[in-house]
Amino acid sequence: MKISKKVAGVEYAIRDIVLAARKVEEKGMKVDYLNIGDPVQFGFQPPDNVKEAMINAIRNGENFYSSSEGLKELRIEIAKKENVKGLSISHDDVLITNGVSEGLDMVISSIVEEGDEVLLPGPYYPPYASYVRLHGGIPVEFAVDLDNSTPDIEDIKSKITSKTIAICLISPNNPTGVVFNESSLKKLVEIANQHNLYIICDEIYDQIIFDQKFVGIGKVAGDSPVIVLNGFSKVHLMSGWRIGYIAFNQSSKLDALRENLPKLARVRIASNLPVQHAALESLRGPQGYITEFVSELKKRRDLVVKRLNEMPGLSCPNPKGAFYAFPKIEDNKFGTDKEFVQKLLETKGVLTVHGSGFGEKYGSGHFRLVYLPSLEILDSAMNKIEDFVS
Repeated sequence: MKISKKVAGVEYAIRDIVLAARKVEEKGMKVDYLNIGDPVQFGFQPPDNVKEAMINAIRNGENFYSSSEGLKELRIEIAKKENVKGLSISHDDVLITNGVSEGLDMVISSIVEEGDEVLLPGPYYPPYASYVRLHGGIPVEFAVDLDNSTPDIEDIKSKITSKTIAICLISPNNPTGVVFNESSLKKLVEIANQHNLYIICDEIYDQIIFDQKFVGIGKVAGDSPVIVLNGFSKVHLMSGWRIGYIAFNQSSKLDALRENLPKLARVRIASNLPVQHAALESLRGPQGYITEFVSELKKRRDLVVKRLNEMPGLSCPNPKGAFYAFPKIEDNKFGTDKEFVQKLLETKGVLTVHGSGFGEKYGSGHFRLVYLPSLEILDSAMNKIEDFVS
């Protein structure tokens, strides 16, 4: 039986690589999983008040369909949060989704038609390219300076064509930890305005920042057609509960999208209501756990980056946010980054993700690892990687 060409082209390297790890485990080798950016799997849990909010919502009968746009009280709190970061929106500009992935799918399916081009930061989070392809579009990577956390503005300009419809930004970035500064964001908004492009900005890691203050796209958005994607999986440690949101900037250029995209929310009925109550509590309740979480991550980042840069044949920029390292394989004896990752897994039991899974043009020759495990596990994994490259 046939399947569509669109779905055949969907890839997700981060989870696809797990199949290889299971085969290694079947042979009796222990595997260090450094592939998936899920803090909850590594012992970081949402605080008790957030868990209780979820449990109480269920006990109190909040088990029905919510409105398709999402719980009003939650949307009000999200609007407050985004306004602190620079936007000027109301709860009517916020739509709750089952994770950022659903929000991304809704946005891309609402703006992309056959042959349209969407600019993505190279390297990029794989679902961006997959959703663009799934809806008939063409992902186009632009260059980013990983050492200085800056987009290559001239490269972006050179890649804009009559078919370009949007620029996607992920800041802090997955897989690189790059965080765009205010000047870079301003230039990107100016380019988008000049060429009448949507700006889709993913800020899911907005509070996981190490060495500088985070600047959101909202601070420089003005009345530009900016769409912010965000959620509760990373900062608020609610990954398995699947809740995110879309926030539309106040721009007349977004009027058609603002009117039509919510039809997709109505078609999928609603987002999980008990989880929305938990998300509301995560915004209203004490925020100290986030500071502690980020402090722990910084220790892990510093260890991993130091160790990687001491290894022969590897170099690693210092991630400014999120919880990923993206080392470059300077001396690869295995031909491709995918072979490097496969051999590292098979011989040392360390599971990472090949860089080309985040875009062939700028991801190739790298690999990504998460530094969420304990310092002891990370140190052990670094020893194994060092043995491997030595």
